[in-house]
Amino acid sequence: MTWARWVACVAVAASCTRSPKRDEPTTPPTPPTPTAAAASAGSASAAPPREVTITIIGTNDLHGAIERLPFLAGFVANVRAARAADGGGVLLVDGGDMFQGTLESNLGEGADVVRAYNQIGYAAAAVGNHEFDFGPAGPAATPGSATDDARGALKARAAEARFPFVSANILDKQTGARIAWPNMPASVMVEVAGVKVGIVGASTDSTPYTTMAANFEGLAMAPTAPAIAAEAQRLRAEGARVIVVAAHIGSKCKRFDDPADLSVCERDEEVFRVLGALPPGTIDVFVGGHTHAGVAHRIAGVAVIESFSNGRAFGRVDLKIAPDGRGGANIAPDGRVTASEIHKPHSICGEIDRQAPIAQCRPGEYEGRPVVPDPAVQQIAAEALARSAVRRSEKLGVKLLKVVGAAYATESAEGNWFCDLMLAARPEAQVSLTNGGGLRADLPAGELEYGQLYEAIPFDNRFAIVQLKGEHLRKMVTGNLTHGGAILSWGNLAAKARCKGDRLDVQITVGGKPLVDGATYKLATSDFLASGGDGVIGRLKLPEGAIKLTDVIIRDGIADVLRKRKGTVDPDRLLSPKVRRMDFEGTRPLACGARPAAAEPAP
Repeated sequence: MTWARWVACVAVAASCTRSPKRDEPTTPPTPPTPTAAAASAGSASAAPPREVTITIIGTNDLHGAIERLPFLAGFVANVRAARAADGGGVLLVDGGDMFQGTLESNLGEGADVVRAYNQIGYAAAAVGNHEFDFGPAGPAATPGSATDDARGALKARAAEARFPFVSANILDKQTGARIAWPNMPASVMVEVAGVKVGIVGASTDSTPYTTMAANFEGLAMAPTAPAIAAEAQRLRAEGARVIVVAAHIGSKCKRFDDPADLSVCERDEEVFRVLGALPPGTIDVFVGGHTHAGVAHRIAGVAVIESFSNGRAFGRVDLKIAPDGRGGANIAPDGRVTASEIHKPHSICGEIDRQAPIAQCRPGEYEGRPVVPDPAVQQIAAEALARSAVRRSEKLGVKLLKVVGAAYATESAEGNWFCDLMLAARPEAQVSLTNGGGLRADLPAGELEYGQLYEAIPFDNRFAIVQLKGEHLRKMVTGNLTHGGAILSWGNLAAKARCKGDRLDVQITVGGKPLVDGATYKLATSDFLASGGDGVIGRLKLPEGAIKLTDVIIRDGIADVLRKRKGTVDPDRLLSPKVRRMDFEGTRPLACGARPAAAEPAP
């Protein structure tokens, strides 16, 4: 089935699967209370008289991949049926970064994702750093006047949601108190199969510099572990027997066959620091996100799941909950968790390391029955896809001979190409710069379409022209080479770095000529980086007036260049093993006779 055929199928309410009955609702039901939304088997006010199973399903970093949600809903429905059969229940939570990332989602600033999440029945979602990207409600990406609400789009989505956006560690900088926005509490208490479950939200402490700085102005981050601990203690006092954290915080693990083996995980990531600072027994399950990686491990005694990104997979933890101890032998005195099983991340479509195109998705069976896409969620996805179809399919006049690959931490053909195109769009600049965190998808071989370009650079960042000295460029290049995290991609600039004893020698050229530290250069980059994102330019302490912001979205400027240029593109000419713009030995962070610097958080 082609992509176009799939759109046609879902546009008529899942005619490729099953059609709704005549009297079956095709719109979401009346908004339930948080408790009802969380309970997939009948819940009761009294504690269960016997041991029950509660399945926690976690998703994260959807980034607007709404076309994956009908299949996710099918998996969730099968688990709910299994729990209903054994008297248990299901709790569905999200680890944040729900909206930003696809043309379909971005056109409505995430509204269709909320509609779909409402239909699927989420209990809560964390607030990711990219939840702030849309800025005010409407086309402006950042406030244009004092009356614009920099969080207008986020607040609008929260108002539409039948589940809370939870975050315990975002503060109002002026008052020092936690934010008090509608439907955005620090935590929520729900009831699942007669068991009170507390859900605490948390956002990564890198949020202020991994979104548009202007949209986070006036806010601050509280220490994460104490904020979680305080909410968990309060919820326990109110009767919660299970505490789940939904957090835009994660790690990266290479294998998932043994949840106790932490040697396969990156233990310097934020989730390890947070959980290591919590008293034992504070929480039971942690649904993470942010790093776009997989986790299915027990960290500091807590079951932790994170399931890659873009609707690729979901995570799962099965909890056994004992009765509350009112009589009988071998019954837990407090009715808490007696056992937990951590499942590997489960692919929604295809193998876990290779996600099939949606038109080729064959999810098979799960929990003993076929996975059937949810018709109501398909209808929501179809409407979103239809609105973007014409713009998505526009041919830009360029044919790619091979896949143009993106990379987060290493130099990539895509990063190099985009930097070259940025210079073509802004000829007044001598150098261009983008960051690895801004490259979100490979470009497939063949005729390039606008929708593919959009998915590769989905952020509505505007061009910024920064006037700086050669010494500033040297500081940025050297700093990026000696630190981890996102790579910086450059246009018209190359560097060769080698160790000379204990000193790293970095030779830099601009346009083939040696960089002059005292000379003035104009740099074309994004308003995100220019306004302090990733801390790259903000550390330079440039004089007032050095940064000029434009109204031109970088993606659209690149598209304009491609429409005029046409022709073919060979990725091998953009990046090869023999010719690199950042020429160094080994891997970042580079160090010569010294301990490498710690990796920076992922955007």
